Amino acid sequence: VKWATQETFFEELIGKDLPYFKGLRTNRKMFSKTSLNNQIVVINFWFENCPPCIAEMPELNKLVEKYAKKGVRFIGITHDAPISAKHFQTKNDYQYEIVSLSKVDIAKLNINHGFPSNILVDKNGKIIAAMANISYVDQEFKERSVLFEQSLLEALGK
Repeated sequence: VKWATQETFFEELIGKDLPYFKGLRTNRKMFSKTSLNNQIVVINFWFENCPPCIAEMPELNKLVEKYAKKGVRFIGITHDAPISAKHFQTKNDYQYEIVSLSKVDIAKLNINHGFPSNILVDKNGKIIAAMANISYVDQEFKERSVLFEQSLLEALGK
């Protein structure tokens, strides 16, 4: 399937099930999609040498500060090795729980359209929002970032 634009790609994801995946946490323990069952989850696709990924991390951390205590889980999926990702996480204060997958496994998921990509999943495992960069500063992304957060609030029943 070909998508005309990144926006069209993300729109097509809405209502689909989050595909099964498994990878390694930064502590080298296994992680799988099943550990996300019955939870609201924000998934960020990123990697260390991605300037837009790094630029959005302060905004992502603000979401963690606002919603983690309300039961939202935050997962960062990267193709970087777990040890390297852990070092990056510590150095840059990235507050998401990091899971490393191979580039092939990330491509098989077919739910990110480049990096960064952000996916919101409801308690039933359905994708309810998806977009590229989250930014409340950059006008190009501000409106979609607000809509993404509104979807998060709706998932929480607010």
